[in-house]
Amino acid sequence: MTLREILKDVPVSATTADMDREIKDIRYDSRAVEPGDLFVAVEGLKSDGHRFIPMAMEKGAAAVLCQRAPADGVPYVLTPDSRLALALASAAYFGHPAEKMTMLGVTGTNGKTTTTVLIKHMLEDALGTKVGLVGTISNWIGDVELPTERTTPESYELQKLFAQMAAAGCTHAVMEVSSHALALDRVAGVHFQAALFTNLTQDHLDFHGTMENYAAAKAMLFSRCDRAAFNVDDPWAGFMMDRAACPVMGFSAAGRDTQLRAENVRLSAAAVDFDAVTDTGRTAVHLGVPGAFSVTNALTAMAAGMMLGVSPADCAASLGRARGVKGRVEVVPSGSDFTVLIDYAHTPDALEKVLRAVKQAADGRVVALFGCGGDRDHGKRPLMGAIAAREADFCVVTSDNPRSEEPEAIIADILAGMPADTPMQVIPDRPAAIRWAMDNHQPGDVIVLAGKGHETYQEVKGAKRHMDEREIVAEHLKRNEEK
Repeated sequence: MTLREILKDVPVSATTADMDREIKDIRYDSRAVEPGDLFVAVEGLKSDGHRFIPMAMEKGAAAVLCQRAPADGVPYVLTPDSRLALALASAAYFGHPAEKMTMLGVTGTNGKTTTTVLIKHMLEDALGTKVGLVGTISNWIGDVELPTERTTPESYELQKLFAQMAAAGCTHAVMEVSSHALALDRVAGVHFQAALFTNLTQDHLDFHGTMENYAAAKAMLFSRCDRAAFNVDDPWAGFMMDRAACPVMGFSAAGRDTQLRAENVRLSAAAVDFDAVTDTGRTAVHLGVPGAFSVTNALTAMAAGMMLGVSPADCAASLGRARGVKGRVEVVPSGSDFTVLIDYAHTPDALEKVLRAVKQAADGRVVALFGCGGDRDHGKRPLMGAIAAREADFCVVTSDNPRSEEPEAIIADILAGMPADTPMQVIPDRPAAIRWAMDNHQPGDVIVLAGKGHETYQEVKGAKRHMDEREIVAEHLKRNEEK
């Protein structure tokens, strides 16, 4: 593909490059450049790609796409925004694969992973089609799982993934669309046939600064879709709907009068049941994932199906055959008189929801074992401490991913939000904390390991250390049995 063809959708202000030269590939990491590649100099959050133009040229780059003219002799194409240019160029390079599939985007602070998995299952089950998924836990091409490092990949990798999905016969693709992906143009050039909003609670303020900025980033999704559905139970739903440039529908787990709502909700330790009410009637829904938030997740998935023409009855039938998601209210077998749950809850709202859901089914105490991530929003730490102190019967305060921070400093921030008389134990070492909670359980306890979810590692001082909570629980149970 020629440079001209790759850049046909990219705003160009000046060029010294041969626009008819064949380009081998696109790179934004100078270390990966090979002879004949186009190097895109992106101004990143921590480093500026323009600094690495000399390295890219030494490695044989055919041309550079950049925001500032490089040194004399470097063939370049100047563009106002190289990050946006990377997304548009990548889409062209891979043949605009998103246009070959029906695209669904889900945004919000919590619930995206479970909802996208439910939507994928529903479309495959109800339509008999092959569906791709871009998500936090993993990416999927039909029934083939691919690893992932962040919720939404960089634009080049995203377009490459779409191309793989389309080539494999996927007719639909479901995405978790993060606020970072929207703000940083990772999904630029992608148009969605349907988009959904789950909720908005405090998170990522280290990046966005304010809740208003965070909300505005999320709302960008609804300016690039054909239709959209919103959880009207969330206070930010109106903000999102006002910014939608398409027909909208609402859904409500609280029975609010909107196009899709839940009535007669019944919660149990293993499932949720409710009636989904629409303008055309009432449909019984069963989802084998416990917790009141599962009603909202089910409605979100149903709204997605309905926007694509799947009947409420077929949506409900598919949900009845759906399974849970790893790290989302995941039960770890204990073979004992207590229960261990693993959940990804790492925001104040998510922690509150999972603890309240567990309370509704617990025979004994609810024990919250949690921490907060380092190098992230400090403001949510005392909030999570306060929520755990209020909602749990006992707290074990420990580490999450401390990253470059000292675990004790993070824990001090958490403790600032907890009353002094809160029943608790502080153990910075997370594996040790898990073992302590198991050793000190009472009959009927539900121990909620919050924050790590699907993750099987812990980030400490710049390194990822293997740490799978399922393994820790299993190994400790086995050790206790052998005593």
